[in-house]
Amino acid sequence: MKDKVFGNLQQFAKALMGAVAVMPVAALLLGIGYRIDPDGWGANSIPAAVLIKSGSAVLDNLGLIFAIALAYGLSRDKNGAAALSGLIGFLTVTNLLKAETVAGYRGIDLEALEGADAISWASEGWKVVGNGNVLFGILVGILAAWTYNRFHTTKLPDFLAFFAGRRLVPILVSFFSIILAGVLYIVWPFVYSALFNFGETIQGMGALGAGLYGFFNRLLIPTGLHHALNSIFWFDVIGINDIGKFLKGGETIAAAAAATDAASCPGTWTGSACEVVGVVGRYQAGFFPVMMFGLPGAALAMYLRATPERKKVVGSLMMAGALAAFATGVTEPLEFSFMFVAPLLYLIHAVFMGISVAIAAHMGWTAGFGFSGGAIDLSLSSGNPLANQWWMLLVMGVVFFALYFGVFYALIGVLNLRTPGREPDEEEVSDNLMESDADVAEAATQIIAGLGGAENIANLDYCATRLRVTTKDYAAVSEKDIKKAGVAGVIRPSQTAVQVVIGPKVQFVYDEVARQLAGSTVALEGEKAL
Repeated sequence: MKDKVFGNLQQFAKALMGAVAVMPVAALLLGIGYRIDPDGWGANSIPAAVLIKSGSAVLDNLGLIFAIALAYGLSRDKNGAAALSGLIGFLTVTNLLKAETVAGYRGIDLEALEGADAISWASEGWKVVGNGNVLFGILVGILAAWTYNRFHTTKLPDFLAFFAGRRLVPILVSFFSIILAGVLYIVWPFVYSALFNFGETIQGMGALGAGLYGFFNRLLIPTGLHHALNSIFWFDVIGINDIGKFLKGGETIAAAAAATDAASCPGTWTGSACEVVGVVGRYQAGFFPVMMFGLPGAALAMYLRATPERKKVVGSLMMAGALAAFATGVTEPLEFSFMFVAPLLYLIHAVFMGISVAIAAHMGWTAGFGFSGGAIDLSLSSGNPLANQWWMLLVMGVVFFALYFGVFYALIGVLNLRTPGREPDEEEVSDNLMESDADVAEAATQIIAGLGGAENIANLDYCATRLRVTTKDYAAVSEKDIKKAGVAGVIRPSQTAVQVVIGPKVQFVYDEVARQLAGSTVALEGEKAL
């Protein structure tokens, strides 16, 4: 039972990545648009307006994107009928529950509302029902995926055979979505009130709340469930929506200027004004010093602590990981290099992340990202009107580089930790960086062997940085042999599940493993349509 629950959570976290993966394009378009027109935010430049509006097309429809991505990602065989069902279900629910429709049910004239009646109406939360509502997207995505998995093989009498099987799923989702809308009509005002109050509490904790988020974000990395946590703070699940509000820059500032109370304020309501500059972005900014500087400092410490005969190999691995972390914010190759062999260092890393996020939030130094906390995103966000003293994050970075280097270098030596290059003599350190097709093919062959051979692999797919494998015989899997492929790490969350941490090149490794497994009975899924 425990393995099944954890497996479902893993699948949910993986499916969330399908929606999150579209964020970089929004960051790129908006970042360039703000660079072209830093004052008018598109009002003074047609190219800037085109780019900013194009980026907003993603942000304004995140709820819809989540519904489609989750429906597809959680479906059994990744069929387009599941994604279509997610779309239909989301449109059905939001059309039935948008403010104008609900007002029609009750005979309310929205334009005539004022005073206590207006406040009472706003407190029910119908105005936030729309294409951007991520929580509705998640609920509908799960409903559509369940419907698809349960009914996509259903047969009907001959005269209805055309509507059987996968064609039946969107039809059923339409009816189920009406039921879901009925339930939400009753419970949404209470849920919205609770979520809004929770969001207010988190934001009311200020820098401390941001720091706690940063700490738990890193602590959940081994499970892959950090994506679920991120959706609470980065997207519009409980009203925080840190990424969306930051990337919209000018719109957020305009909304703050027009705000009249806490409910309409996209940042922090002081009682008389809405503050967004130095506030929006607080759940992102502190990631930059750690990802761009802190972890490369740790990589340097691990390289210097490696035994002389292994320094060349470890140096190549650490350099590749450090460059990925600095430029793109992809940190898993580095984190998994010490996560399990030196868990104390990883706990310290999580604490440092919390401290970094808390300091940046306390000082009001803000920057944002659409992908992760690397130099590319920092450069794009620096032109955003909500970026506040973003260069101080670079100053923080220098401090965190020294902090990580000093602490890691000292503890590895004092405690004799088995970081890369300090393993027992019988353990090999692979120098395969998977730079060429031949290297990838060699790594794929080694991974298959470590998993117990093709006959031991029941299912294979991948997410942002990891191969996700279901095996038949737990005992036939050799983590030691898998690591000979040059992978960053191996996680075994249950008796049958194995996650092989690759890094940004995971798709190419997946494709090669799938090619070598062609003709076997392995169920291949992957993320090709996302």
